[in-house]
Amino acid sequence: MKKIVFFGDSLTAGYGLRDPGKESIPALISHRLKHLGMDFEVSNAGISGDTTRTAIDRLPSILVGDIAVFVLELGANDFLRGHSVREVESNLQTIITTVKKAYPQSAILLLGLQLPYWAHVGPSSGFGSIFQNLSKANSIVLVPSFLSGVAGNRALNMPDGVHPLAAGYQLATDNILPALLKILKSENR
Repeated sequence: MKKIVFFGDSLTAGYGLRDPGKESIPALISHRLKHLGMDFEVSNAGISGDTTRTAIDRLPSILVGDIAVFVLELGANDFLRGHSVREVESNLQTIITTVKKAYPQSAILLLGLQLPYWAHVGPSSGFGSIFQNLSKANSIVLVPSFLSGVAGNRALNMPDGVHPLAAGYQLATDNILPALLKILKSENR
């Protein structure tokens, strides 16, 4: 069976949810694809706390099976830890290059993040352009802000203001699904 691999951090893993196996983005995507009659194994390769730097080390163990689509969601923890924009972009490019080399026939879907207005100063300046740059340079599909409508909305986030509640993950899934379906339909994956 063909796989869709979601590779990311706590936002992929479903940190704080009662049942990430049913409420995380990969689980919700799996359910919606099945409802549409599309048969894919959807893998949740999200690790809470992961950065682009640490994700590179675990990538080889994830690249197994018949991967149709590799969904890349990383960068939030890099920002929170003060990693440079240059390093984050370089690390994401390394991940993209590794996936393309291992699975040249697979599509890559990049999930971008929009930082809050107060974050666009200092070392994080330019962070938002990372995802656009990578999408263009690699000719891959981008969801510019997969947490659009969720980020900053207290009613959709846990008290930490970072991790969505189940309703927030539903909206994030709504943001991702059209791009994923476009890939699946155009590529006949």
